[in-house]
Amino acid sequence: MAGIEREISLEEEREVHWQEIEHKDLQRVKVIGKGSFGVVSKGKWQKKDVAIKLIETEDEKKAFRVEVVQLARVSHPNIVKLYGACTKADPVCLVMEFAEGGSLFSVLHGKPPQPVYTLAHALSWALQCAKGVAYLHRQTPKPLIHRDLKPANLLLMEGGIKLKICDFGTACDAQTYMTNNKGSAAWMAPEVFEGRQYNEKCDIFSWGIILWEVLSRKRPFDNIEGSAFTIMWAIHEGKRPIKIRDLPRPLDDLMNRCWSPVSRNRPSMKQVVKVMTALASLVKGADVPLVYPPPQEPVNQRTPTTPTDIATAGTQHTVGETVIRSGERLPGAGDFIQDTPKRLSSQDPGRVQFRNKTNTENDKERRKSADILELEMQRSEDDEPKTLTSF
Repeated sequence: MAGIEREISLEEEREVHWQEIEHKDLQRVKVIGKGSFGVVSKGKWQKKDVAIKLIETEDEKKAFRVEVVQLARVSHPNIVKLYGACTKADPVCLVMEFAEGGSLFSVLHGKPPQPVYTLAHALSWALQCAKGVAYLHRQTPKPLIHRDLKPANLLLMEGGIKLKICDFGTACDAQTYMTNNKGSAAWMAPEVFEGRQYNEKCDIFSWGIILWEVLSRKRPFDNIEGSAFTIMWAIHEGKRPIKIRDLPRPLDDLMNRCWSPVSRNRPSMKQVVKVMTALASLVKGADVPLVYPPPQEPVNQRTPTTPTDIATAGTQHTVGETVIRSGERLPGAGDFIQDTPKRLSSQDPGRVQFRNKTNTENDKERRKSADILELEMQRSEDDEPKTLTSF
């Protein structure tokens, strides 16, 4: 973070504390991947599984200083835990908790057999990510910005139930004037790669893309051929991921607000958490471990086992439960709501619930305020904005 964005100073390093770990106390088992910097291995330390990020090049060492300081500052259930670091002998390395479920990217787009997950899992992952980022944005005296939110930097544990944010090599405090283009093209807010001034709202944009990705199980902008610069130009021109057919309005509204080209029009992550908490509470099953099909039975050849087989190339659907599998077409309305037509009801202002449509409902009634986002704001007891338009 040279130039306008200063590097982590020695004074800042002295303000935080982490355990110094010696190489002789570590046992590296196998290489499991590579982060934005450093090679990550599974290992053992004090009789427990750990992730060891080994740093080699000078550029990686700069990012290492950033990550160790930022991780040592934070403690949250949805942020990967730092056990310590080896800093007094080469090669330097980070020692962190091990996520046996791998990255969210691998679950969404990895090689077969891919795990089956439900709408409840998708909403839970998005909510947990939002909670972790909201915590970072609440840091004082200045918000901590991740700047590289994407499924590859979200780790899963406990059978895919628990999500944790990792890879803080590009994280920074919000500065008065920041223009460095840190991040990954498909998830990067336009103001970041355009070299304009930006703040923590760039993380909101990235989160909106992640929400689309877990709901569609598609890679963002995979319909655009070319390099990362091609994707950046498309985003600059106002293009966004392909619209999900008949997505329930609360999710669609939130998603579109998050990836607004104007950062001040995006909600705060605190507001996102409030909305996602309400939405996730409507769908059960987030605490059920992921199901991995056996290798001898490829996902795209499995015989449907549910009453209704939605014609969306691999997505299966049951009453009260949505199963999301990788397919060639994006899901439609049937993949997100039950077979019987439903809509959000606001007749009882004290609660949010699904209610069956009646034959007497007309277009005017359907346009009434029945949005979870608005209901949650109205029920808020703090001084947060209370209507959708106040985002």
